[in-house]
Amino acid sequence: MGEVSTSLFQDARLQLDKAMQYVSLSEDTLEYLKYPKTSLQVSIPVRLDNGSLRVFQGYRVLYDTTRGPGKGGVRYHPNVSLDEVKSLAFWMTFKCAALNLPYGGAKGGITLDPKSLSKMELERLSRGYIDAIADLIGPDVDILAPDVYTNSMIMGWMMDQYSLIKRRIERGVVTGKPLAIGGSVGRDTATGTGAFFVIEAIAPKLALVPETTTVAVQGFGNAGAVVAQCLAEAGYRVVAVSDSKGGIYRPSGLDIPSIRHIKEESRGIQAVYCEGSLCNLVDHDVVTNEELLTLPVDILIPAALERQITQHNADQIQARYIFEVANGPITSGADAILEAKGIQVFPDILVNAGGVTVSYFEWLQNRGGWYWSADQVKKRLKERMVSEAHHIWEVAQSKQISLRTAAYVHALHRIGDAIEAKGTRKDYISRKD
Repeated sequence: MGEVSTSLFQDARLQLDKAMQYVSLSEDTLEYLKYPKTSLQVSIPVRLDNGSLRVFQGYRVLYDTTRGPGKGGVRYHPNVSLDEVKSLAFWMTFKCAALNLPYGGAKGGITLDPKSLSKMELERLSRGYIDAIADLIGPDVDILAPDVYTNSMIMGWMMDQYSLIKRRIERGVVTGKPLAIGGSVGRDTATGTGAFFVIEAIAPKLALVPETTTVAVQGFGNAGAVVAQCLAEAGYRVVAVSDSKGGIYRPSGLDIPSIRHIKEESRGIQAVYCEGSLCNLVDHDVVTNEELLTLPVDILIPAALERQITQHNADQIQARYIFEVANGPITSGADAILEAKGIQVFPDILVNAGGVTVSYFEWLQNRGGWYWSADQVKKRLKERMVSEAHHIWEVAQSKQISLRTAAYVHALHRIGDAIEAKGTRKDYISRKD
């Protein structure tokens, strides 16, 4: 089957199949991980502001609960489908295990263009989604979080609706909430910050010096903008960034804080330099998202959506290293091409795990009723991201395998141990004296 016709979930499963060659686990482990535990598709009727009724399609997939309750975000996007949500839940299963979080994997989404709805319509939709899935979520069952085109306000609506249904306050059912109703400091920037900690930990192993290292970031949303700014502040030369409308490229480097300021003010990207309240346009080249991926840089950071690098453009990639901040931005076919070219890929289940890690911290704070400072959150996030990055690097080096395969091997050992702790075939077969 060709790459184009392969479903996202089938492609995701290939990553697991490759990793299974390097681990010695019970056959029960692979059998457990073949299919999601629960897949739910719901219809959500919403009364629009003009009085008309529109029905939206929503999804929630709970993939695995071997290591704990499900954990995963909810995305609002026109391309959301059951196949996509199932794949994202699959990746979350391994991400949580790779970071040693006491969770299984889950994911949810609604198929729509959120920009086409008013804020009141989005609230009705978000509350309707919770009405539809309430019986299958909870602080000890499946915990929601923000994802593409969802934010803290939407998470607040969802927590409030679930609390109304259960007739008690349930802060732990959702993470990524506003601080005023139980959110954690540092959660809104956690994905980008966590990715920066991984790059910072790995850079010395690659002999990368910040001042001479060039970076391109595809996707200047919450995660991409944060990691770009962290890198710029650390001395890296960020030469290109893009959003859904296109990108900018300046070989001498971009002023990322100024670009973030313009993006937040005008919702567009321009190469500018801002001082005080004055911003001046600076020389730059306009590039498409596709062109940005092929720029001659040291580090490429795909931070947009899945399947950005495929068999069709992998040969054109010139970056030396790729750090996946988006989920699944590289297909399995492209992976093989990049590996043959000597390009090292640092996988999403490690690099973008800062979001779920601080979500875990928020869940702990909700359960304990004791809230941490920004410094405490940052310190604990860095410790975990750096520690697991080193572990995965060591697995890759010792087994002489790719970093993606190493991350899955690392996660599989933890999932396998949890499955075997409950008993496997060897514990039940009869033994002859």
